[in-house]
Amino acid sequence: MKSLVPYLICTTLAFPVVPVSAAPISFMQAWEVLQKDNNSLAAERENVSRYRYLKDATDNLSLPRVSIGANYTRLDDNVTLSGKKILDNTKLEAPAGTAATLSSLISSINQELAALGGVGTTTTISKQDVVHSSIRAMWPIFTGGRISAAQSAAEGKQDEAASQLQMETLARYEDLAKYYFSVVLTKEVLTTRQAVEAGLAKHRNNAVKLEQQGQIAHVERLQADVALDKATIERKKAQKNVNIAQSALTTILGQDAEVEPKDTLFTNRTLPPMSAFTEQTLATYPGLSILDAKEKQATSLRKSEQGKYYPNVYLYGSYNLYEDDSIASQLKPDWVAGIGVSIPLIESTGRSDRAKAASSAISQIHYLRAQAHEDLSVLVQKTYQQAGQALEEVDGLNSSIALAKENLRLRQKAFNQGLSTSLDVVDAELYKAQVQTQQAVASYHYLIALTKLLALSSEVDTFSHYRRSALRLHHTPKTAPSRQTEVAK
Repeated sequence: MKSLVPYLICTTLAFPVVPVSAAPISFMQAWEVLQKDNNSLAAERENVSRYRYLKDATDNLSLPRVSIGANYTRLDDNVTLSGKKILDNTKLEAPAGTAATLSSLISSINQELAALGGVGTTTTISKQDVVHSSIRAMWPIFTGGRISAAQSAAEGKQDEAASQLQMETLARYEDLAKYYFSVVLTKEVLTTRQAVEAGLAKHRNNAVKLEQQGQIAHVERLQADVALDKATIERKKAQKNVNIAQSALTTILGQDAEVEPKDTLFTNRTLPPMSAFTEQTLATYPGLSILDAKEKQATSLRKSEQGKYYPNVYLYGSYNLYEDDSIASQLKPDWVAGIGVSIPLIESTGRSDRAKAASSAISQIHYLRAQAHEDLSVLVQKTYQQAGQALEEVDGLNSSIALAKENLRLRQKAFNQGLSTSLDVVDAELYKAQVQTQQAVASYHYLIALTKLLALSSEVDTFSHYRRSALRLHHTPKTAPSRQTEVAK
């Protein structure tokens, strides 16, 4: 997929590198601060770490399980065996003559034991207290693909967490653009209001002199006073808006000292083609990666459920570490090893329906991805057109600003000559301020649309290219081609 950088390089002008200072800070410097100190991004990074550890834990599923254990058992009594029971339960397997001789011998022994009142030999097979310790091992060698499915599902969850981090990062980037350039916009408006106030103050002073000379009526001077008072009120409101916007920017950056923006409002002569933004968005947007991760998890779940139809094959073994001194312990072997097979016949987890549910989830994700492609294409197109519209508005207002300045100059000159009223001068001053503010707002809308395009296409780091090729506000229309023509290229 082509990156937007080649398009930007073609439109980038050569600007000297300015050394970074503590304050004020540029937009990209503010972005670095936000990435480092923002709590929501830190939380998402920890979430990625959590799922990475969980994914690493699944690597051990294919390893053998080895455990060491010890048992202490208390019996109600010692396990004993008398000689009489041994003789009574002895089966003779020998030739007919030998068997008769042995049978006669056993009968004689029983008679001797009976003559002694039943007293005979007794053997303790196991004591009342039984202590046993051993080491055991089990190694799964075939599980129907359930181990690999669990590992794939864990990897899908890690991918989803990483994509969620990218989504949160892009969202914070858009938020920062709004906060940062809101401060720049309010400062631009404040500058305009200060200029209006200064202009109307000069006009009021001229009106006072003209009234003293008898060239204008008292009402003309009063109109100048009222206009100046209103301009002062508007200037104070603009100052409060600057303080509010600057406080919000300082807060989201997590700084104690007030953050002062260094960048100004700007526009660009042109933008890369809309198709470049669309292709880059569809190739890199993390929301689509989230769907890919969820599909991976659903596929792994279906594989895991289907694996329940296959047998489990495993190796097992045990070695005695300690055993009590008894005949029963001596009869037991020191170690055992073997291979086992477990075949599920009837189970209660609903493997068939769960596998069907996973298949439905996969189909759902396919539809969601198709819809997301459509929605993202529309969103990029809408945002791109908003940026183009803002560029056209900024460029179109240059002639209005030039006219407003000339009109104000003529009205002030005519007023000083007694050929125009104070109201005409005030209207001209306010109209100039209105057009300049409108252009600043249009430039702000362009920057918000631009940063949104960069966020959608995961090209947030290319903002500096646009900044270097910036056109400042109030530039002369003759030096800039038509925005409609440039954006359509």
